[in-house]
Amino acid sequence: MTKNTKVNAAILIIGNEILSGRTQDTNTSTLATWFNSIGVKVEEVRVIPDIKKTIIDTLNSLRENYNYVFTSGGIGPTHDDITAESVSKAFGIKYEIHKEAYKILEDYYKPGEFNEGRQKMVWMPENANLILNPTSGAPGFNVENVFCLPGVPSILKSMLGGLTNKIVGGEPILSLTISLRTVESEIANSLTQVQNDNLDVEIGSYPFFQAGKLGVSIVIRSEDQSKIDNCNLQILEFVNEKKIEVVDR
Repeated sequence: MTKNTKVNAAILIIGNEILSGRTQDTNTSTLATWFNSIGVKVEEVRVIPDIKKTIIDTLNSLRENYNYVFTSGGIGPTHDDITAESVSKAFGIKYEIHKEAYKILEDYYKPGEFNEGRQKMVWMPENANLILNPTSGAPGFNVENVFCLPGVPSILKSMLGGLTNKIVGGEPILSLTISLRTVESEIANSLTQVQNDNLDVEIGSYPFFQAGKLGVSIVIRSEDQSKIDNCNLQILEFVNEKKIEVVDR
């Protein structure tokens, strides 16, 4: 994959606790920010329950359509941790004890602590590549373009550093934010004109509420800083004409 290739990814968040609202999902934001920094564009995020058939069907659909699929959740020691088994079934490969993972966890735990529940974490698809875990020992794994990470946010975050060189991305995606004291309707036509003149740049507008006042943040995203600068100038031109205040956020 060359540096200029558009590289995309999907994020698959697995867990009933996310769908019930009991646990807040922060992994999407962590993964998307990391992907951006290495030039991979996240084009889809799905949140699904701990149901084997749902995981298998969703994985098979996503891995066909994206360069990378990252899953979060369902690789721990409890009965509802069924991601590894589901990945094995999705790829049609054997689900078995991963010898290297077994050795890592055997060394990690004190004698007698590596119990049956914890041994569940070394069952993986046959010949899966391990993703090392510097925080709590239990590795994640990857098969082809599917990468499986734990659901605990701090652990997931700690494992991304070891993956940066394994993911082939394009140019990092850069962004610039301009925050204005205005409402979207006041700038909609002018902003649409800038977007139409710069179709290869992504421009979004996001209302915010700060110090009791409404505002709009305009976010310009591109791999090319000069294109961002050009859009910035065009936006500031109509902002000045309309005498709209630019604010710090």
